Amino acid sequence: MTELTALLTPEGLRLLGSLPPITSSDDVLREVTRLRGAGHSPELVSAVMEQARLRTRARAKFGEFAPRMLFTQAGLEQATRLPVAALHAGRFREAGVSRVVDLGCGIGGDSLAFAGLGLAVLAVDADEVTAALAAFNLAPFGPTASVLHARAEDVALRDDDAAWLDPARRTSGHRETTRLARSADYTPTLDWAFERARTRPTGIKLGPGFDRDAIPADAEAQWVSVDGSTLELALWFGAVAREGVRRAALVLRGGESHELTAPGDTPDEPVRALGAYVHEPDGAVIRARLVGAVARAQGAGMLSPGIAYSTGDAPVASPFSTSFRVREELPFETKALARALRERGIGVLEIKKRGVDVDPARLRTALKLRGPESATLILTRVAEKRTALLAQRV
Repeated sequence: MTELTALLTPEGLRLLGSLPPITSSDDVLREVTRLRGAGHSPELVSAVMEQARLRTRARAKFGEFAPRMLFTQAGLEQATRLPVAALHAGRFREAGVSRVVDLGCGIGGDSLAFAGLGLAVLAVDADEVTAALAAFNLAPFGPTASVLHARAEDVALRDDDAAWLDPARRTSGHRETTRLARSADYTPTLDWAFERARTRPTGIKLGPGFDRDAIPADAEAQWVSVDGSTLELALWFGAVAREGVRRAALVLRGGESHELTAPGDTPDEPVRALGAYVHEPDGAVIRARLVGAVARAQGAGMLSPGIAYSTGDAPVASPFSTSFRVREELPFETKALARALRERGIGVLEIKKRGVDVDPARLRTALKLRGPESATLILTRVAEKRTALLAQRV
């Protein structure tokens, strides 16, 4: 807190702006020595160097905007990636919304996207320092983006306001935080958030593993993945929820977005015999329970009941799944499996598993891999039988 207070001063911001790019530990040591030699306090030097480090990390989420933003460690970790935030903003703009109140704005990642698409924004955060950082980050948008230090529950909304909520799912703090296990501990509570969502166009950002039984029946639930990592569940209400859509998987890969939608969970395809290929759905597809829809579109069947692998006789080029060519079936027992992999000269192994109780890290150690070849090992059940498949990623 002391370091952040030191940073949020004219001297601190000037000093931060004067730093050259920090790309290595040698750069850090050189700049710390220079700044301390110039008589700057340890607190200010620490705060400035921490910001330089966070700005470097933030490029993955905020791209070219990162070098002019301010962060906390916790705020950066919890912030929405800018491409995903832009899709959130697009929802509101397409619904005819003119102003969004961002309740629990954090460092302002989503508010940046709202303002960037021409929406008026009121960004609200209960933490004073975080609100100050959000104000700095939103300053380029002038009066169209304002920041309020307040609890979400204490903000009076106008009748025509839309709302975006990112309830705090971790303990408070600016550095290391702990994820909360119970939804009742969220701030604001989900009961409060869901009640407000019934009165206006609303989006609520939650973790991808959120209890599906707690999703309101009138919400559109959209799971989002970026480059293979499932990042969030967004619940949409009112005018920003799409007609007839209750389940959606939004997949962003290589800068392109692809979406699969349905009026509800889709049933899996029937189990079929192992084919020449195994298909693994994207995590957002699995979370949305749209595995069956993807398998049907690919002419595939399930490997085993309740397991999110399908199989077919042809590879499939799809943003919603990855195909693996099955090379052969290997023994499931560890010693026999290790011997088979050594005989094939496999020293680099990707281990994937579903439906079996295996610790991939411990298995990798036990296999004692060596050799010039690479492959994928799929550990799963085929027609209820534990099976090890040696495969090649297509």
